[in-house]
Amino acid sequence: MGILDFVKGGVKEMAIARPDAAKDQWVYKHPDQTIPWKAQLTVDQDEVALFFKNGQFVGSLAAGRHTLDGNNIPFLGQLVDKFTGGNVFISEVFFVNTREHPSIKFGTSVGDIPDPQTSLRVRLMVHGEFSAKVFDPMKFLIGLVGQRMADNEMFIGWFKSQVQKTIKDHIAELIVKENWPVMKVSSGAYTEEIETFTIGAVRKHIESYGVEIVRFGDFTISMDPADKERLDKLIERAAYANMAGGYQQMAQAEMMLGAAEGMKKGGGGGAGLEGMGMGMGFGMANQMAQMMNQQPQARPGGGGGAPPPAPAESRDQIMKTLKELGELKTAGILTDAEFDAKKKELLAKL
Repeated sequence: MGILDFVKGGVKEMAIARPDAAKDQWVYKHPDQTIPWKAQLTVDQDEVALFFKNGQFVGSLAAGRHTLDGNNIPFLGQLVDKFTGGNVFISEVFFVNTREHPSIKFGTSVGDIPDPQTSLRVRLMVHGEFSAKVFDPMKFLIGLVGQRMADNEMFIGWFKSQVQKTIKDHIAELIVKENWPVMKVSSGAYTEEIETFTIGAVRKHIESYGVEIVRFGDFTISMDPADKERLDKLIERAAYANMAGGYQQMAQAEMMLGAAEGMKKGGGGGAGLEGMGMGMGFGMANQMAQMMNQQPQARPGGGGGAPPPAPAESRDQIMKTLKELGELKTAGILTDAEFDAKKKELLAKL
């Protein structure tokens, strides 16, 4: 039995409301466009009902119970169907939820950016949750109806794509502009600044639709695992070089790390041996730096002549150096040829 049969039979009231199963949806469309005069429409506290005819917005009703009577609600007069003697309205009715919707999950790649600390290009990812709400139901619904996205799931997909697009377009630019080390970014040191920036940027993109992002939750920026491993090694080696005396050449940093790792492998891998190996690695690197990277020193007073001769090494010092060279050779840091050349040079001093 159709709606006109109910009207003709004297049933002049009909209850219209968002069903319980659709309470969490951003927008719910009433399935029947034919609405009887005096129908009872209920709008919840956290929503607004909007009326459209032929794709055009006609009017809206706020929270409460409303009797749909054109005498009391003037805009309903535009919806009256003349062919039914004024007993029926023809309208699309949408219920738009206006409360804050939490826990909308997202995740995307930020892209490759250069790390200012190491110059290594690193791929960053971001994921988390955000909450959002409708602040202008008419703009929200007009925009979605025009794009055929009145369906709740379609809207969520569109909204998440806007958030992720903004992240891709702007966060990498922000990190580069601020010259933030990637390790600090991924550790959360600048999360608050990035969240604030992202919220502002997303609002500019979506405010014309009458919806806004309110806040982020569990906002996390991480690195591609392979990039993180490479970056960790570079930073660790730079730290070793600095601890061993501020060497600027990566070869010297490699020497320290290789010596320490060689000692650990040769000694069995215990905690004490690890510490001993690291210490010996530093000592070897210092010794090698002195032996292989001595630089001429200027004379006092700014003269440009040759530096004064270095003091002669004692027999004990030479033997100690030979022993350390042997350890470096065993660790695989010196080749046989390099060891033999340095050994010959030192033996000549005896």
